Amino acid sequence: MPQPNDRLFAVILGTNEIASAIGIQLMRAGYCVVLSHDPDSPVIRRKMAFHDALYTDTAQLEGVVAERVDDGMQVYRALGRPPQVMVTWLGLLDLLPVRHIDVLIDARLQKRRITPDLRRLARLTIGLGPGFSSNFNCDVAVETRPGKIGLVTDARWTDPADGVASALGDVGAERFVYAQFAGRWHTPIEIGTRVYKDLVLGHLSGIPLLAPRDGILRGIARDGCEVPAGVKLLEIDPRGRDAQWTGTDQRGSAIANATAAAVRLHAARPVTQRNPA
Repeated sequence: MPQPNDRLFAVILGTNEIASAIGIQLMRAGYCVVLSHDPDSPVIRRKMAFHDALYTDTAQLEGVVAERVDDGMQVYRALGRPPQVMVTWLGLLDLLPVRHIDVLIDARLQKRRITPDLRRLARLTIGLGPGFSSNFNCDVAVETRPGKIGLVTDARWTDPADGVASALGDVGAERFVYAQFAGRWHTPIEIGTRVYKDLVLGHLSGIPLLAPRDGILRGIARDGCEVPAGVKLLEIDPRGRDAQWTGTDQRGSAIANATAAAVRLHAARPVTQRNPA
């Protein structure tokens, strides 16, 4: 039986759809994967992610079942079992003492917050999206902007956020509703529901928020959560029969493939060429 020190151990910061797609790839490559909750931004595409396991104990995506873990000992024991995906409220500082981390990935896709220096916290550290450079705060940076997804092979920074939402069908930012102020969010509407323009989809601290257009509810923040100002609360998919609100989408798959490629490239390098843990 494998011992806890035998299993490859990956920690992914974030429980969103990108973190979840990467988690599936790494688990299938033999890693025991832990997704660490980011308290700063709500996850809205919850049917495309493992995020809800934090509240329901398990969540399933692409045939993979993720389980919630609540303490470091649960994680340590899981390292002696077959590869799996876990979701936790524990932060990175709680996970570092469990055991050395083979792969640490920041998949929070922070657009404007300062990104931390991940180097030397794991054998391989990967930063996704804005704010990363392999010469400054990670071993490998991955570009996530549509049309440019892939490894950054030099020491430059990944592209900064430009404030322009990617298109879904022929619709951009107008498919989202953002929190205009911090507050508590309440909604009775389920993801996958067909909605119509100006339908009340929820209330932020008592203020009603309306659907911006007709379509399928692709994502919505979980009922009862506290949200900061400026974050996305919900998303409408305008594509009719082509709407997608479950599973891994094309962008998530592309980013996960690029990240998995970085892990494979690192594993193929001689040990003497790798950055020390």
